[in-house]
Formats: sequence, structure tokens, C-alpha cells
Amino acid sequence: MKLPYWHVDAFADRPFAGNQAAVMPLDAWLPDDVLQAIAAENNFAETAFVVPDATGAADWELRWFTPTSEIRLCGHATLASGHVLLGRDGGERVTFRTRRAGVLEVRRSGVGYALALPAIPTEPAPWPEAVALLGAAPIDVWRNPAGYGIYLYDSEEAVRALAPDIRGLGALGDDQFICTAPGTDTDIVSRVFVPGGGVDEDSVTGSAHAALTPFWAARLGRQSFTAFQASARGGRLECTLDGEQVWLGGPCVTVVEGAFYLPG
Repeated sequence: MKLPYWHVDAFADRPFAGNQAAVMPLDAWLPDDVLQAIAAENNFAETAFVVPDATGAADWELRWFTPTSEIRLCGHATLASGHVLLGRDGGERVTFRTRRAGVLEVRRSGVGYALALPAIPTEPAPWPEAVALLGAAPIDVWRNPAGYGIYLYDSEEAVRALAPDIRGLGALGDDQFICTAPGTDTDIVSRVFVPGGGVDEDSVTGSAHAALTPFWAARLGRQSFTAFQASARGGRLECTLDGEQVWLGGPCVTVVEGAFYLPG
């Protein structure tokens, strides 16, 4: 079986930056174990699979897999999926029905694309076991029960210097450990660790910014701001809080287009 395949750098204006995603449009769903095996073979933070949505609720149905598991929400692979489908099929916007995150949208914008995700609220919730593993104590900890934790530091230098115990964090579950501070060249900076989900440090994390956007909008006193995720590859985002929705803006670059061969 020959499957269409795109390798996209999301939240990147050039190859070898941003966050890598595989995007694979399918005619119908393959068995879950096959989808998981494909994602493990791709070995990116996420592989996005899309199937035409027969319900009429959206244009496509969308699922995301890390090399080890299916996840509930992924921003960068959704942006990459929009980049592939709008580039292939044309149009100004495309919608995706997901299993646990509702209907998501990608539209063309001045920075390339804008991605709509549900805003993820957080509230103060100490977690000393996690703090002890991050390598430096944050000023504050805010969390969401769905597995998003924001660890606030006083400077970009502090965030960049973190050397967490990755194995220890992974043993705590598949939470996102989102370490953030005011930025220097952008309004905010972050690093994101998800070892329990198969991604030790993510390159650019859309879902983390769905939590960071309401968190920082309240602190900055404005609805829009710029962000940089200070991973080895790095990526810049434009973040806007719009009611219960977050818009994340950024470009994408196609690195590979081809076929994935699946044994019959």
C-alpha cells in the first residue's frame, strides 16, 4: 500500500527549524496499531493522520500520534496539516474534527498561517515532586488537570539553563512541563518537556501555547504577544487570546513530499 506523505517544519520560516511533523492524508482509517507503527517509524514528535470527515462537522477528521502513543491535542502537527491541505487543495481555511479537542481551524494569514486551539486555563497548583526534577525552582506553578503545567521563572536565562531530570519527569506521567519567563527578543520564552509522552524536549509546542496564551495575556495586560520556544531548533509564534480560543500564528516549510510504503 502506497500512502501520501509530507514532512513539514512547522512554526518555521526555513528548513531545519521549528517542529517537525509528518502529515499523511488517508482515504479511511487504518487499524490503530498500524497508525502507531507508522508514527514510530517516522519518529517525529507527532505524525498527523487526516481522513475526510463524513459527519459534515468539519472538512477532515484528524488524529495525532507520537512514536509511543496517541495524544489528545497537538498544535504544530495541526498547523502542518493545514499547510499541506491548503497548499494541495487551495482555499483560505480548513477545519479538523478531533476526538478530544473539538473542531480546530487553520487559515491563511500574514505570517503564513493561523491556528485556532481551545484556550487551556490553569490555576495555582504546587507540585513539589516535579519542581525538584526541573533543575531550578520556579517562582510559581500553575496547572490544568488535563496534564498541562506552567512553571514560571524570572528570566529567559534561567529557562535556557534548565537541565531537568528527564527520566524522573517521565515517571510522573505524560504531563507537559512548560517552563516559561519574560523574553528578550520576544515577549515571552519557553521550553517544554513531555518525556512521559515520548518527547523529551519538544521543539515548538502549539498546545503548550494554548495554555501559555491566557496565562501570559493576564500578566502582560494585552490579548496578543510574541513568543519564542528556546529548543535546539527553536520557533517563533504570534499568540492571541480570543475569548475561549487561542490563535497561534506562524509559517511552515515542506521539507519532503513523497510516499510511505506499507506492507500489504
